[in-house]
Amino acid sequence: MVSLICTLQDHRDDVNWCAFSPTLLATCSADKTVRIYNTQDFSEVPYSPLSGHGYGVHCCCFSACGQYLASCSTDGSTVVWSTDTGEIEAVLEHPGRNPVRVCAFSPDSSHLVSGASDGTLGLWDFRTKTLHRTGAVNDTTMVACSFTPCGQMFVTGSTYGDLRLWDLDMNQLHAEKNTHDLGVTCCCFGPKILSGSGTVQFRLASCGQDSTLKIWTVSRSNTGSCKMQLLHTLTGQSAPVLSCAFSADGQLLVSGSVDKTVTVYDASQGTLLYILNQHERYVTACAFSPSTPLFATGSMDKTVNIWRVEDGHSGHEGKSLPVETATFSCEGRKLLCHSRLLVSDWSEEDVGAWLCEEGLQVLVENFKANNIDGAELISLTKETLASELNIESVGLRSKVLRKVEELKAGCVCTGVPDEYLCPITRELMKDPVIAADGYSYEREAIESWIATKNRSSPMTNLPLQTTLLTPNRTLKMAIGRWRTSQ
Repeated sequence: MVSLICTLQDHRDDVNWCAFSPTLLATCSADKTVRIYNTQDFSEVPYSPLSGHGYGVHCCCFSACGQYLASCSTDGSTVVWSTDTGEIEAVLEHPGRNPVRVCAFSPDSSHLVSGASDGTLGLWDFRTKTLHRTGAVNDTTMVACSFTPCGQMFVTGSTYGDLRLWDLDMNQLHAEKNTHDLGVTCCCFGPKILSGSGTVQFRLASCGQDSTLKIWTVSRSNTGSCKMQLLHTLTGQSAPVLSCAFSADGQLLVSGSVDKTVTVYDASQGTLLYILNQHERYVTACAFSPSTPLFATGSMDKTVNIWRVEDGHSGHEGKSLPVETATFSCEGRKLLCHSRLLVSDWSEEDVGAWLCEEGLQVLVENFKANNIDGAELISLTKETLASELNIESVGLRSKVLRKVEELKAGCVCTGVPDEYLCPITRELMKDPVIAADGYSYEREAIESWIATKNRSSPMTNLPLQTTLLTPNRTLKMAIGRWRTSQ
């Protein structure tokens, strides 16, 4: 059986990816942050969240030993973090500085590959943090990537709908066209290597906008020729399938869909075992733990669900489960519904509730004694925390300031209509303008984008015919009315 043991609700925007190391879980979001949790109790580590990206974070992955975490973003970079300290080890600027949509480590962590919205690939020598090779597929966006278990090849998937196999010299070994109508969304190799009769074989899963999850055999002969053969087409979900992942032993395959469901399959037989219905919006991410019988699913409902797989799963074919919640709770994981949208309008009680929500209960009485309301909260500095509030711990002061910066960035705008948020910053717009692609953006954000991104559209990746920006006064008035109503 499968049971829901914990729900993490720390992100303030869509969850885009989940990744496990043997001891940690990483999640990343359109809110520009990466969050790290201990897998023993799913408490957030002291240095979390990681806030080095300027735009939304699309993907994250751990090195094999779990010592490093890589995350990539619309800002055109892949950032490498130390999982011991949370410090940035390196910033890998993608060729052309186009938005990076996906990144993946090789099994031995000697290489890291990144794929961008203009169809380019960067293969990095991870030991030296230098660019080893580049490649490209024209007129598409790279959205998926996975290394073979041997680490000598990797596969990419794109919005064009093809799957392509590459070696470490960026030679294209095989191209499987039209694997998913309207585009691939995710792909991953299973952990097993099968060999015999002069060939080596791998299992590959892919999913796409055609609402299917497919399992392939990828073969390479001693002569170097490669081929892909379709084994199973799985149709357990009724809308585009956005994410997929094999279990550590390769026996299970999980997927998440636009229909809000999570499906669990027997990977060998291609049979549906479970349908899970705990997310309220699209399920965008899924990942299995390499060391425990757990998997995580992330969603546009801003939550990450942690599931436990029990033995004996094969006896529940196709069952839609009434999931069971765990007997323990994750303190500080459940967001409170503050009575006001704007932090500057918060009362002292709202601030106290927020402190508890963020795991800072120890400061509640101190803040209350000093009459810290919302306006005072967003004005706090390192100096006032030390001299006026007498917070001696440097780590505690730093954590408070990180949390306050999130609020000041507008991250508490839960419930904001999506059309009021800038597609680039995912923040409530103050001065919306219409660009040549027909989309509305915050003026400062799109001007900065145009200045650094070679005049490509953030939404379509196509060239902007003009840099002229037209004020969207109707939208500005609508946002103003909405703010007043809050």
